[in-house]
Amino acid sequence: MIASFDLISELKQRGAKKVALQAPEGLKRRLSELAQDLKSAGFTVLVSGDPCYGACDLDIDLLKDADLLIHLGHAPVDKTERILYDIFRMDFDPEVVLNAVPYFTKNRIGLVTTVQHVHLIPEVSRVLDEAGISVTVGEGSDRTPYAGQILGCSFEVARRTGESEILYIGTGVFHPLGVQIATGAKVIACDPYTKKIEEVNGERLLRRRYALIEKVKQAEQIGIIVSPKSGQARRELATELASLSPKAILIQLREVTPDQLLNLGLPCYVNTACPRLAYDDQVRWPVPVLTPQEFEILCGIRKFEDYEVDEIK
Repeated sequence: MIASFDLISELKQRGAKKVALQAPEGLKRRLSELAQDLKSAGFTVLVSGDPCYGACDLDIDLLKDADLLIHLGHAPVDKTERILYDIFRMDFDPEVVLNAVPYFTKNRIGLVTTVQHVHLIPEVSRVLDEAGISVTVGEGSDRTPYAGQILGCSFEVARRTGESEILYIGTGVFHPLGVQIATGAKVIACDPYTKKIEEVNGERLLRRRYALIEKVKQAEQIGIIVSPKSGQARRELATELASLSPKAILIQLREVTPDQLLNLGLPCYVNTACPRLAYDDQVRWPVPVLTPQEFEILCGIRKFEDYEVDEIK
């Protein structure tokens, strides 16, 4: 993350006097120290205490009362003005990827990771090259500006590798599952901290999603969720989806929670906010929550064989 003196210099260069600070849940405790440093340097500081789930969830309301918003932890996903992004980088031993080498059958593979690790891509590529495996790194996109970077809502950089085998470096299974469904490639996930290596396959997830679609075929009403958040608002898509069925109604929700869905009382929802909500949280929802593509399957305008993972583009 940016050292305080570097940050102060950047803020002065931009002419900022009143500064807002925002961070995702795992980094919020860092805000008080940064706020104190900035106050000591003569800035007026406002801290956002609301939940934040990424650079798609900027506190635009707080920005109205500040000259500039500093967002800690993530890279930009859009071109919102007056935002300074301070990426939180995490290191690991690049040689951990040698454990994944036996899983590949090709001598050239694609390489993807999250923004916390993109700075290590050159070193990881060197380690793999010395092990006899060449690496293709996809160019950055509008939503993922760094080469090799993917998000839980964008796998474009993985597609840009053009490789049939891809190595994902990071924690969790959602990102590599998304890469596998989006590309159809063989995907090996390497957790650089636990050193666990596994091949991921989206078939089980797709079976569960198909079961959800079947479950809601008799629903009498369907809520189409649209988010007002800066990087999640897909209003045009939500409107198009609502036009596909007389059962559909548009519902704006800033925070999509089980209680909110229960209170609204509908038997089924379609999520156009953060794509991870439908996938990651499916066991939490009191009723089925479909993706836009799944709703198209439900309405008969898309075949299940043409299933696509939901992404914000």
